[in-house]
Amino acid sequence: MAIGNQRSQSSEGKVWNFFKLPFRQSGATSANTTPSANIQHHHHNPPPVEGSASHSSNSVASVARSLLPTRRRLKLDPSNKLYFPYEPGKQVRSAIRIKNTSKSHVAFKFQTTAPKSCFMRPPGAILAPGESIIATVFKFVEQPENNEKPEKSGLKFKIMSLKVKGAIDYVPELFDEQKDQVSVEQILRVVFLDPEHPSPALEKLKRQLADADAALEARKKPPEEAGPKIIGEGLVIDEWKERRERYLAKQQGEAVVDSV
Repeated sequence: MAIGNQRSQSSEGKVWNFFKLPFRQSGATSANTTPSANIQHHHHNPPPVEGSASHSSNSVASVARSLLPTRRRLKLDPSNKLYFPYEPGKQVRSAIRIKNTSKSHVAFKFQTTAPKSCFMRPPGAILAPGESIIATVFKFVEQPENNEKPEKSGLKFKIMSLKVKGAIDYVPELFDEQKDQVSVEQILRVVFLDPEHPSPALEKLKRQLADADAALEARKKPPEEAGPKIIGEGLVIDEWKERRERYLAKQQGEAVVDSV
């Protein structure tokens, strides 16, 4: 048994020496050669061959890079769920904030497993770097069958992203034309909330819906006209009229004096 242990230890030591100290072995074998051979060995570094330590490390690094997840372009809030108030027989709303965290313009698009009972506003858009938007999701809640719990409905939403060049107009066909560049940002699971029982998730949903409504009203307002603003109705015209009347009165007074 002792001999077997010694043999295993010596073989393991050889293996570790082979992987950890490849250059020392080459130096040891070349110790008996001429000095000129040693100089040539130090000045010329042969390229790594297949099976060497450097080649294996490069292969491991490439495999590790391929296994890394794709960097996300969007930040979602909530991050992986869509909350709806559970009101059977009614159309309810949810909201999600989407922010572009990349350094380029990004288009996003919604998809759902229930397109007949759900729709989104906006269904897609293009966000500039750092820009955010609150999307509103509408869902008609059907009456449950066989006492099925709403949490087990299986309804899901998928948000996809696409890097685009500059501020272009959004069209859904962008995702069809560049299928290879489309990334799935997140699959959102639907969670129903009891509107009669307050919860942090329900309060947050109400705040986001209020922000979405305010942003929609702001977009409906016509853009303000450029140029000087008139404070109060007719103030500029009235001031000009008064100046003209004083000027005419002064001219008439001078004419009367001259005639006398």
